[in-house]
Amino acid sequence: MARDAGLDLVEVADKANPPVCRIMDYGKYKYEAAQRAKESRRNSTNIVVKEMKYRPKIGPGDFETKTRKVRGFLEEGSKVKVTIMFRGREVQHPELGRRILDNIASEVEEVAKVEVYPRLDGRNMVMVLGPVKKKSRKQAARSARPPVEEIEPTEPAPQSADN
Repeated sequence: MARDAGLDLVEVADKANPPVCRIMDYGKYKYEAAQRAKESRRNSTNIVVKEMKYRPKIGPGDFETKTRKVRGFLEEGSKVKVTIMFRGREVQHPELGRRILDNIASEVEEVAKVEVYPRLDGRNMVMVLGPVKKKSRKQAARSARPPVEEIEPTEPAPQSADN
């Protein structure tokens, strides 16, 4: 039957008894399967974790520069691991590191959410920021546009004498 139709006889379930076969165009089936796999790879996103290291005694200019870089990473869609590195006796004052991490979180709150809250990990204090899911363009346009109110006519339109 398959030969008469110009198609292939494909064994679908080889473990079944009797084996299950199907008449189909095998080349077309392989092509469509490859296209589905390609589409699923295109739709998947690779989450990258970037890291930015700060020190407790960081100056305001360096803080602004590093925080601007963190914002850029988040806008690209990457997660950012922010690390405060303590040296020597600085580890005795974790509140300094906490204050810096809180400042970073408040600076980038429009584009990021805190995924892992600050915690002391040996001589480092670590916090992980993740990008906020953006609205699609359609949703953004819908929410920016005010709702349209329908006005019901109170009187019928006047008829012209020509009718």
